[in-house]
Amino acid sequence: MTSRPRLLVPAAFITSLGNNIQLIGAALLLVRAHGSMLDVGWLFIAVAVPQALLSPYFGRLADRFDRRRLWIGCDLLSAAAALCLPIGLALGGPQQPLVYATNFALAVIAAQFVPASAALIRERVPVEQLRRFNAHYEIALQSGMLLSASVGGLALQYFGAIPLFVFNGVSFALSAVLVIAVGRGRRVEVVDQLPHATKVSGLPLAPLALLFGQGLVVVTVFNALSPVLVVGEWHRGPAVLGAVDALGGVGFLFAAVVYRRTAVRFGDLKIAVAGFLLCNLLLFFQPLLGVTALMGLVLLGAFVFGQARIAARSLLMTAVDETRVGHAFGLANGYGLAATVVVMLVTSLVTDHTDTRYGFATLVTISITAALLALHWIRRSTISRRTASHHHEARPVVRPPGGALRPTGRPD
Repeated sequence: MTSRPRLLVPAAFITSLGNNIQLIGAALLLVRAHGSMLDVGWLFIAVAVPQALLSPYFGRLADRFDRRRLWIGCDLLSAAAALCLPIGLALGGPQQPLVYATNFALAVIAAQFVPASAALIRERVPVEQLRRFNAHYEIALQSGMLLSASVGGLALQYFGAIPLFVFNGVSFALSAVLVIAVGRGRRVEVVDQLPHATKVSGLPLAPLALLFGQGLVVVTVFNALSPVLVVGEWHRGPAVLGAVDALGGVGFLFAAVVYRRTAVRFGDLKIAVAGFLLCNLLLFFQPLLGVTALMGLVLLGAFVFGQARIAARSLLMTAVDETRVGHAFGLANGYGLAATVVVMLVTSLVTDHTDTRYGFATLVTISITAALLALHWIRRSTISRRTASHHHEARPVVRPPGGALRPTGRPD
């Protein structure tokens, strides 16, 4: 059966849309019922904790078992879990426990989905095509995440919670159908004849995981702050929140187009660091200037963040060989969600004791610090490696009395 990896892009979009419709819809229900950032924060923490704990282990599973089957299994289990919420609500079950339990179950499944999907991409897509594919894939993920607020907000306002969550469960099943259509065929590794440097960049894994994971922190905490800002503080309807995030999706689409040129000109590392820094600068001003300015800032912020996120994904995917990609993304996802728990708690407490302006400022401060730390870590590691390589090549070779050649400075 011929492999069709392009189908992974719409499958990823649908999965991301479904996961985040569930999360945004649940957050809006909690905001309406309680109006507290901390209540919303606990929801996002309930989603982050199982992924933070399980992602590194599940990443190893993605490197040992069939990645396509793992993805399909994740989608089917997600469909079943997502449908539990509307069924429970229709039967008159308690809203808050159902919301937390359903999103917790989806989070456990997502802990396997993230490394399995990344590993399947690395398995099926030739290295020379990864940049273009990652651009499309990351935009699908982020657009699904941002457009979920638009779909979720409009559907919740005009149709109610139960139809929204039923649609969400069906979306996961559709994603599974697309991944089944990808086919069983494993691609031929076309890079075996290329230099080893084209397969693995040699950049240190830990700071790349920090950089990639920090993008998850920004998006997740932003998605928690947005409904509190727009619906809770500015007293606008969910449809306004949806319009704001729809513009973010447009920004990501522009980012995909521009990234193809900027990546060639500047390189992924510069784009990743500069994009995250600029995105955070724009993030700081979002709660300060009103709804109209917020729309423009979200559009521009998504444009620069999208490029940074694509670049970070490409860096992480090529930092290790194909057999360890699941492990790498499991570590990155685990770090990102563990950091999300801490940042969410801190931001929630700050917001509830002040307002969202200070919550946004807290997120910006932490995110900028993490990006600069990752850059310093990568540079220090690269300089150390180059210095060690230079010293190794500079060693003169002498012939000891026994006749065997050996580098100087080495004991017999």
